[in-house]
Amino acid sequence: MARRPAPGRAAAARLAVSWPQSAEPLSTRQLNRAVHAAAEAAGIKKRVSPHTLRHSFATHLLEQDTDIRVIQVLLGHAKLDTTALYTRVANTTIRTVTSPLDRLAALTERSPRTGV
Repeated sequence: MARRPAPGRAAAARLAVSWPQSAEPLSTRQLNRAVHAAAEAAGIKKRVSPHTLRHSFATHLLEQDTDIRVIQVLLGHAKLDTTALYTRVANTTIRTVTSPLDRLAALTERSPRTGV
């Protein structure tokens, strides 16, 4: 099984900005500078990195109910387990999940009981 190259210069060199068409691939340093500049412009005080951006991207997709298998493909993961560990489920997503037991209780409350 072929191994993927480690993240770093090779991975960053493959990233190219889509505008303008003649743009050269970004270097690792250019990508880091762009992420830090964007964080500063947004008033983000926490430490940021391209990896932070990747986590945020995956988490926002998950919060928008994007199928985790789609996120798996977008992140380039071979195994779904990797994506499940990689994406941090937001509290808002967790809170919206309805327990199957709660659904069952709601159904039994609606249906009239006979013979009891």
